[in-house]
Amino acid sequence: MPLVFEGVAEAQMQPRAEAFLARMRKRRTVRDFSDRPVPRALIETAVRVAGTAPSGANQQPWTFVCISDPERKKLIRAGAEEEERAFYAGRAGEEWLGALAHLGTDENKPFLETAPWLIAIFAQRWGHDAQGNKVKHYYVPESVGIATGFLIAALHDAGLATLTHTPAPMNFLNAICGRPDNEKALILLVVGYPKEGCLVPAIGKKPLEEIASFL
Repeated sequence: MPLVFEGVAEAQMQPRAEAFLARMRKRRTVRDFSDRPVPRALIETAVRVAGTAPSGANQQPWTFVCISDPERKKLIRAGAEEEERAFYAGRAGEEWLGALAHLGTDENKPFLETAPWLIAIFAQRWGHDAQGNKVKHYYVPESVGIATGFLIAALHDAGLATLTHTPAPMNFLNAICGRPDNEKALILLVVGYPKEGCLVPAIGKKPLEEIASFL
């Protein structure tokens, strides 16, 4: 089929890129969420954006489980905090805990119940064809990572805040979300509005010369 490509006038390309950069620079990871409701339609649209991401062999090896049910969020918080207690009690090791210290995180995760939406992002390690035969998936972590980036950008552009929460291990999410064994939970994305008076760590991003090389 012919490519449908949205061209941009050359004079508008740099201003458009700069405007997008300015919006994304305002994105901050949030840990204090409001319980203000977020319409399901907004979450659906953001997930559709994630679904446009490129993937190995176009297999689209991802599942986004969007959770607003309070009881299920309560179960997720209990499972996550159980893993986090073990993490902070020694599983992580001193070096890892030291790297996290400036963020002020601990095993308590009230935002998992407060935020209106949790999106559990699963990687499909393999799939099935129309006849039910097992099909190998390629470049799964890379594909899911790209789609997650699309999702975070879409949610931010829509005016919502996010937190990429990664309790380890995350096996408890399969049972709570009703996902099969071929799927592995990679990220629990917390979505909503920041709580009034929300504070974030005074951190910055590396400048271009530290993250890129032009040859």
